[in-house]
Amino acid sequence: MKLRDAVVATLRSRRFWLWELGGAVIYSIPVAVRFITGSIAIPLLNFPGFWIGHFIPGNFLEKLLVNAFFPGGAGGVAGEVFASNWKGKAVGGKAKYLFRLGGALLQTAVWSAFQFFGYYLLIMGPYGSNIFEHAVVFPINFVLAAFSIFTPDVVGFVKARFKRYVLRR
Repeated sequence: MKLRDAVVATLRSRRFWLWELGGAVIYSIPVAVRFITGSIAIPLLNFPGFWIGHFIPGNFLEKLLVNAFFPGGAGGVAGEVFASNWKGKAVGGKAKYLFRLGGALLQTAVWSAFQFFGYYLLIMGPYGSNIFEHAVVFPINFVLAAFSIFTPDVVGFVKARFKRYVLRR
């Protein structure tokens, strides 16, 4: 399939949009909590609560959970869907994970660029800090994106178990 046709087919994919929009909603939940409470710290998600060096933020648990879905997980699914459309068949094995990795890293790069430029707009939230991430946390975002290629498999496993044991009645 031609590159343009694969991109169009990807943008028409229900799975692509489910992951993109669902991931964006998951990403926005802590943001909304910060705006509503006026506090930068979210008690359950603010672990360890202090920065480790310059690169691991105090809200690392939140970052770990959120980045698994967006931008990393959603980008991984986008890469897999694009590859399947481009090759004309479902990709599997190592190829699936390589395309997921490419998609996750590409989407994380685009999201990091958005965060980078947004940070220098100096838009302050009600909690007295910039609403965008500083560039020092970008490396951990890319590490989390690399691991988020497994998020669709974990979600599929949990979904299958849920259907099997809870909805079995």
